[in-house]
Amino acid sequence: MCGIAGLWGASDPDKVSRMMRAMAHRGPDDEGMHHARETQGILGHKRLSIMDPSGGRQPIYNETGDKAVIANGEIYNFPGLLPNLQERHRFTTRNDSEAILHLYEDLGPAVPSQLDGMYAFLIADRKNLFAARDPIGIKPLYMGRSNGALVFASEVKALAGQCDSVEEFPPGTCFDTRTGFHTFYTIPEQLPEERPVDTILGEVRETVEKSVVKRLMSDVPVGAFLSGGLDSSIIAAVARKNLPELHTFSVGLEGSPDIEAARFVARHIDSIHHEYILTDREISRKLPEIIYFLESFDQDLVRSGIPCYFTSRLAADHVKVILTGEGADELYAGYTYYKSINDDSVLAQELRRSVASLHNINLQRVDRMTMAHSIEGRVPFLDLESIHLAQRISPRYKLYGNERVEKWVLRKAFEDLLPHEIVWRKKEQFDEGSGVATLMPTSIRQGRPSGNPAGRTGGVFVRSPEESFYLDIFNDVFEMPEVIHSTVARWSERPVLSS
Repeated sequence: MCGIAGLWGASDPDKVSRMMRAMAHRGPDDEGMHHARETQGILGHKRLSIMDPSGGRQPIYNETGDKAVIANGEIYNFPGLLPNLQERHRFTTRNDSEAILHLYEDLGPAVPSQLDGMYAFLIADRKNLFAARDPIGIKPLYMGRSNGALVFASEVKALAGQCDSVEEFPPGTCFDTRTGFHTFYTIPEQLPEERPVDTILGEVRETVEKSVVKRLMSDVPVGAFLSGGLDSSIIAAVARKNLPELHTFSVGLEGSPDIEAARFVARHIDSIHHEYILTDREISRKLPEIIYFLESFDQDLVRSGIPCYFTSRLAADHVKVILTGEGADELYAGYTYYKSINDDSVLAQELRRSVASLHNINLQRVDRMTMAHSIEGRVPFLDLESIHLAQRISPRYKLYGNERVEKWVLRKAFEDLLPHEIVWRKKEQFDEGSGVATLMPTSIRQGRPSGNPAGRTGGVFVRSPEESFYLDIFNDVFEMPEVIHSTVARWSERPVLSS
């Protein structure tokens, strides 16, 4: 996990250094810079050491030194790629990012087709630059322009004040300075397959467990967020089965549903549990910092970002890698509004849209809040095999029966692993279960007394006085905020036609 920065078409080491300093939290362990002098290109890297901590510094070069890679993320199939690549290439590190470079030497722009993981990377190839972002957009990448030069960075804050314009680099996309953008992955539109329920339950159980085990790959300690909800509890329980010990982390108001449920699950799985009790005063004091790291003023994202920020801070004292339950609600119909969709085909379309929208909403929250405290977040439910399996499961097994029980198939698949009270616990969003929704200061709930409760302010649409309050903070903490307003995604429940 790292912060990457790139400038292509200009030679300005100071600009790249400023961008790297803005992302120092993403890589406090090491840094490096590559100068592509023929093309006036510069790559900068801030490193958080996860794989090969002592020897995997970046940029990483190929054998002849004419190609260099900087990468952010993890390549989970690195152990499987290594034997074949070592027949043709000499590895100088045990870092999974080196596999990206050697695959590029063999395959050129087709390299993403061989990668299983979360990633964003830049490769300097003599006179050309190649960039790619993982299929779902788990890891971030942004692109801007400055006096005709291309500028890249892991976070918007690194580009604020450095570019004339900024846009998100699309997930599942690569870019080559010779040929432009190319989409290499979109979530497939798969029709549900009719299979026995027991078969489906077995496939869900096996796939989720494999996805968790795959994400235990690390040369540093691994832990898990534990809200006591279904999703985080499944991830933590599976991880605990496969590790000699597991640290779990929870935050909330004393007596809040998440705190109580997390304690219950931690005792059940025998994890080393840590919790932090939130206060109104601390949330108010930390809110500008949270919004700065989150890079959003969206009301829902800020609310969920608050407990995520404090849980990440707590975890950083004990681990460098954290497992989270993001993605299960979108794959298995966990949100209440899905119940208003009575047509299975429409629900399937909405679930697919929800997963495709995660990159700049919930996944942005996980990435920014964990990286704000220099830890790496991993999301097992969003393994590609897990996504493809969920696509093939009929929506009637996701919202099941007359009561339309949400995530029914996921609950049933893990019914024997967790206590009944947790498996069938009612869905609560992060800010609700942690108590943050009721703990928020009055100034945050009501917003500033002046101005309209909703509408356009400074050219930006806000939904409420609360969101206007967040926007004011956003504008205060960023240089040239108007340049990056367009990168702020807005979560919404898309209107759907129900039969």
